[in-house]
Amino acid sequence: MSTARRRSAVAVLAAAALAAGLTACGSSGSGSTTAPASAASAGAASSAAKVSGSITVFAAASLKESFTELGKKFEAANPGTKVTFNFGGSSALAQSIVSGAPADVFAAASPATMKTVTDAKAANGEPQVFVKNTLEIAVPKGNPKHITSLKDLTGVKVALCAQQVPCGAAAVKALDAAGVKLTPVTLEQDVKGALTKVELGEVDASLVYRTDVKADAAKIDGVEFPEAAKAVNDYPIAALAKAPNAAAAAAFVEYVRSPEAARALTAAGFQAP
Repeated sequence: MSTARRRSAVAVLAAAALAAGLTACGSSGSGSTTAPASAASAGAASSAAKVSGSITVFAAASLKESFTELGKKFEAANPGTKVTFNFGGSSALAQSIVSGAPADVFAAASPATMKTVTDAKAANGEPQVFVKNTLEIAVPKGNPKHITSLKDLTGVKVALCAQQVPCGAAAVKALDAAGVKLTPVTLEQDVKGALTKVELGEVDASLVYRTDVKADAAKIDGVEFPEAAKAVNDYPIAALAKAPNAAAAAAFVEYVRSPEAARALTAAGFQAP
């Protein structure tokens, strides 16, 4: 073989070797079937983001039905978690949290009661409003007293929430807007207490949230009134600073503010924030 031919053959072999080397390098890049390091890291992060364990949620009494449902859905979406609820008047719950009661999340029926917690530096971050709620007049089935407005409450037995409770504060605003003065026969510490008085026939009417009327529609009727627009309550939620299970607390707050939870809350009668 001539010198020129040998040189040509060597050049071809060198080019082939270089191409093979480039292909091998390319197989370890983005076109490879082997997951890159960034993908493996993302998978590890996703696994680390999963939550487990128990959390205790302090929540306004008016959230009982909807939050019980959301708690079950949260547990189903996060195997290994358990949500326990403490429902009651928001003001009493706030005081319990400030006094050191162990809890992971607080969902209040008004910003004023949440402020008790934030002022004490007991919330982890800024509370977020997730729903709104308005009042209705709860009456026995069939509305035997023919109540159609707040003015009709002046001649009947009425149950109200205590003024320091969000439903009571809202009732005061609505009654003031209507120019109505009432002397209730009882002042209850949460909205469920005021509702129960109607169920038992101990009063002719009570001012409660429209969500409570909807949840108890088999036993009572609800009467809407225009002054309710003057007393709309915002509901804030926050993970707590001393939450025993901070990761699950944050995840539950995030879930309550998710589109799925919003649909369930709207179906229960709450309004979007």
